[in-house]
Amino acid sequence: MTGAAAVPEAQDGGRHQAGPLQLLERALAVVNGCVLVLGMVALVVASCILTYSVFSRYFLKAATDWQDETAVFCIVGAVFMSGAYVQSQRGHIGISALASVLPPGVNRIRQLIVDLMTFAFCAFFAWKSWTLWYEAWVENYTTASTWASPLWIPYGLMAFGMTLLVLQTALQCASELTARNAPR
Repeated sequence: MTGAAAVPEAQDGGRHQAGPLQLLERALAVVNGCVLVLGMVALVVASCILTYSVFSRYFLKAATDWQDETAVFCIVGAVFMSGAYVQSQRGHIGISALASVLPPGVNRIRQLIVDLMTFAFCAFFAWKSWTLWYEAWVENYTTASTWASPLWIPYGLMAFGMTLLVLQTALQCASELTARNAPR
């Protein structure tokens, strides 16, 4: 199953949460879906830009100073912004051999510990990304190329994408903890 309906089920093992947690999960699923589409568009745009860059350099002998940076910005945005969607689908690389050997209760604890560690790392990364974005914004940092594009753009994409990933992992941890405490 894909889409917004799959996210709560994947997070709580088929038990649907009631209240604000369910509302947050659905809202984040909608945001993740929109960001996923934007990421797909960004990758197509990056590939078109790079194709044009190769064509114009080798066949037209035209200088290209904006294409590489624009393509990199598109790719950075696509990668960082889609991380929360991938996490919502549990699509990150995992050790499935270990999960298949462990009893279900122990595996749920392992998954919660991994989610908490992921949350801590991503929260730190998001915080550092926002400080980097702020510094680039205030100091008006640009790339060293002749185009001199502003660096707050990729730093902002990184920071926003990592913030979405932090929210996603926090919701997954909260879902697992509330599902544990719920009557069965």
